[in-house]
Formats: sequence, structure tokens, C-alpha cells
Amino acid sequence: MKATYHKYMLEFKRPSGTSRGIMTEKETWFIVLEENGKKGIGECGILRGLSADDRDDYEEKLKWTCENIHLGETALWESLLEFPSIQFGIEMAFLSLKSQNPYLLFPSEFTNSSKSIVINGLVWMGEASFMKQQIEEKLADGFNCIKLKIGAIDFQKELALLEFIRSHFSAEQIEIRVDANGAFCLNEALDRLNQLNKFQLHSIEQPIKKGNIEAMKNLCKTTPFPIALDEELIGIFSLEGKEKLLQQIKPQYIILKPSFIGGFRGTQEWITLANKYKIGWWITSALESNIGLNAIAQWTFLQNSQMPQGLGTGGLYTNNFDCPLEVEKGQLWYNSLKKWDSSFLDKA
Repeated sequence: MKATYHKYMLEFKRPSGTSRGIMTEKETWFIVLEENGKKGIGECGILRGLSADDRDDYEEKLKWTCENIHLGETALWESLLEFPSIQFGIEMAFLSLKSQNPYLLFPSEFTNSSKSIVINGLVWMGEASFMKQQIEEKLADGFNCIKLKIGAIDFQKELALLEFIRSHFSAEQIEIRVDANGAFCLNEALDRLNQLNKFQLHSIEQPIKKGNIEAMKNLCKTTPFPIALDEELIGIFSLEGKEKLLQQIKPQYIILKPSFIGGFRGTQEWITLANKYKIGWWITSALESNIGLNAIAQWTFLQNSQMPQGLGTGGLYTNNFDCPLEVEKGQLWYNSLKKWDSSFLDKA
């Protein structure tokens, strides 16, 4: 078996804002396996400035992984504990190599186009007029659940945007999730949650920065509506560490991004613990290309979650790979009649 790694820069169609800044491009890496004339591909979806494995030796570790591919998937996964995005890429690449079709990893009613996955519509941060435009587009596109990034513009303007949605749509018609990406100061967080509460929100992701365990625990205890941990899960590699975090904070929900938390195996560990402690969860992509998004979507379908998932990011880039994934009326479908653009894999 031969393994190679390849860097790829994804270009955003338009600058996309979070509380951590504006993104115009997104770096990703692919591991390609080749054996007996057959190829498999896995995406290592690192997000600079956020991933636990955003380290100077990242490419060096990719090189080591390819040089030691003979160790096999399990041994490599365990050796890559501090590199969750490479763990995910390895899982995906081995599955891809073993599959008859390198992009069909988990055959199901999803991949045969008979069932879909309900997803939320993502509204990026920006000027109030731009956010309002996105909200109107998502509602027109038939989404019943939208997720707003908040925390970058004036808080009163964000409240006005929520007021705009609720003046037209009740909580029964549109579920609203908000994601603060840790933007609230510790001393203002509860007050802001109380102000947000009147809009009957489903939940808020990561209201304060990760690592403030005691403050987050208190917020989850006193919040008027549910809190979901997101960044808080990044960098916790052991099963014991994961369980300790959930026991300490007792969140209402956790958000699971396979590229950030050790791929399918790491995600499954979090799901098992969340179910044990009666904590809700859903799965989201982390701005991967369609290759990574496809793998996450196929696996997510098999988890049988009834909640809207965060998998609607396939249309963000100008140079993504054409694939069977389609978003229609707030649902992600796998159109088995559409072909993959396999030019990248062919050349790799």
C-alpha cells in the first residue's frame, strides 16, 4: 500500500464571518491510499486557529502517517491521538479504499436517495443588512431551523435581527439556534442569555470561551434556555477526560465535529457518554470540502438522530468538488444519479 498527502486551498464564494474574524479561504489536506491499482481518499479537515492539531509539526505528522501506513488504521488512529483531523482522514481513507466506490462509505437509504437528513440553515456574521438578507434566503429556501453566528456586531443589532425573525415566524414555525463562538465576556454572559431568551431560541453554542469550566458549569445551571458545548470539546483526547468534562459542566447539548474530535471513533465516544448522562447532541461539519462533508453525512444518517444537523456547508466554496449532495427545503439529499468530480483523486 502506498500513501501520499496533498494540500488543497478552498476559496470562499464570499468572505464569511465569525467572532474570530473573516475567512476568505480554508486550508485542507487529503490522504490518498493506493493498493492494487485502487485508490481511497480521506480529508484531514484542519481549521487554523481552532483545531487542537493546529501545530507547527502538522505537515510533518502527515508525512509520518503516510510513511507508516503499513501500521494499519487502528494503530495509526491510536498513534495520532493529538491529531484528530488526521485520525479522521485515516478512517475515511481506509473506508474509501475498501469500498467499491471511493465516495460511498456507508451504504444506506440516504445514499440510495430514498431518505434525507434534516439540517439547519447557516447565517454568517456580517452587517445587519447582510445577515437579514441571508435569513430571508434561508426562510425562502424552506429551512425550518436556522443557525445564526452572533457576537461580532453590535449586540442590539443582533437582537433586532432576532426580533425581525420572530415578528414573522413563531418558534413552532422556525427553530432558531445561535452560536456565539465564545464571544461573551464572563460577567455579561448570563445577562445576554436573559435578553436572548425572549426570542424562544432552541439553544446557544459556546456563549463563553472554552476552558472556563466553573463559569460554564454555572451558566448551564442558571441559563434560561439550553447551552450547547462546541469548542469546549476540542483538545480532550481521553475517554476519562471527556466523561469528566460532561460530569463537571452538565451541558444541555454538545456539538460534534468529527474533524475536531477524532473522526467517527472519537465522535462515537462522545455520543455514548452524552446518552449516558442524558445530554442531547447533534453533528456538524467543520468547513470541510464535499469529500469530508460526504463522509460525515453518510455516517450521521446511520446515527438516527431526529434533530436538524449542521451539514449545509457544501455550497460555500468556488472550487469545491462536484458531488451528489444536494440541499432542498432544509434537507440534505444524496442524489445517486449525480456523479462525483473525481479529477483530484485521479491525479493524486
